[in-house]
Amino acid sequence: MVDILLLALLTVSLIALIWPFFLYPMFLSLLPRRACSKDKAHRPSVSLLFCAYNEGAAMPAKIANLAMLKRRHPDLEILAFDDRSSDDTADQLSARPDLVTLVRGAGRSGKAHGMKQLAAQARGEILVFTDANVMLAPDAIENLLSYYADPKVGGVLGSLHYVKGEGESATAAVGSLYWRIEEQLKDMESRTGNVMGADGSIFSTRRALYPDFPDTVLDDLTVSMAVVFAGQRLIKAKDVVATENLVSARSDEYRRKVRIAARSWHTHLHLRPQLRAMRRLDRFKYTSRKIVRWFGALFLLTGALSAAILLWRLNIYAFAAVMGLAVLGLLAGTMMRSGPVAAVMDILIAYAATLQGVVRAMKGGVMATWAPAKSR
Repeated sequence: MVDILLLALLTVSLIALIWPFFLYPMFLSLLPRRACSKDKAHRPSVSLLFCAYNEGAAMPAKIANLAMLKRRHPDLEILAFDDRSSDDTADQLSARPDLVTLVRGAGRSGKAHGMKQLAAQARGEILVFTDANVMLAPDAIENLLSYYADPKVGGVLGSLHYVKGEGESATAAVGSLYWRIEEQLKDMESRTGNVMGADGSIFSTRRALYPDFPDTVLDDLTVSMAVVFAGQRLIKAKDVVATENLVSARSDEYRRKVRIAARSWHTHLHLRPQLRAMRRLDRFKYTSRKIVRWFGALFLLTGALSAAILLWRLNIYAFAAVMGLAVLGLLAGTMMRSGPVAAVMDILIAYAATLQGVVRAMKGGVMATWAPAKSR
């Protein structure tokens, strides 16, 4: 009886682990596709918004990218919020009043607060949100606006492509692989109805749908899901391209994942009444891509524990050998920065960081502010 229970726990844990990355995409592939019309001639007014904190190193490239977009779209309104940077980020932006309207924060208040300030000042019918270190392709704005010719579309996500640096680390390689899977999932969700939330790199919404929310939530998830709650479509466009450098240091990636997971869970609690009112398909999508993944480390632990106990009950010598190899593998993984062993270690670290962030949020921890990764 004990063995049956352990085998059942192992099976459930394995299914939960592979569900978001393998079984959920298989389910999405079986759903009917929903068409979306677009018109390149459709040009509503548009405002581009981003927040920055200590992004001085990225500002020359960012300003050049904004200038290129402004030349292609003279009516493009660009607003930036500086979250009281201690470097020259604000000085570089304020030096281009012809290009950017700069809003200076009174102190460290976080991205959600900054985006709300910008959205309140923006005049465009369409609000486009991005990050200070993200570069938009020359045709990103016109391609994005063309989807709003469809009155059923309330929000459009772009496609983020990560740029690899020289001597790529296992952390960067794992991050790149994870993001490619994430982008594919968003594509499949978009084809079948709604994407379950945006990240802050590149997304947009109709200004009329911009919601009110506290400063402690993830503004990108909150604002994008407001489109779904309003009964309009949230889609992803492959031809709206943005690029960003990969994070290559484990410490930077760990802190980033803890922060994002903590704020994601806090945001989930804030949105829960509206999430419950969504259509069944959208609730299923949200659970599959968000909630199941947040607790991946827990499923990993229960699966490993049940497998270890089963092996111990079957053959204690095999158990000792496997445990020894596992310990050696973990030790090797902590010392290596490239190769398959290091990649496995980075996957385990990502699971651990996500669970730590969720648990921190459950305990009432709030992480409203952010800092740019040094290893980008």
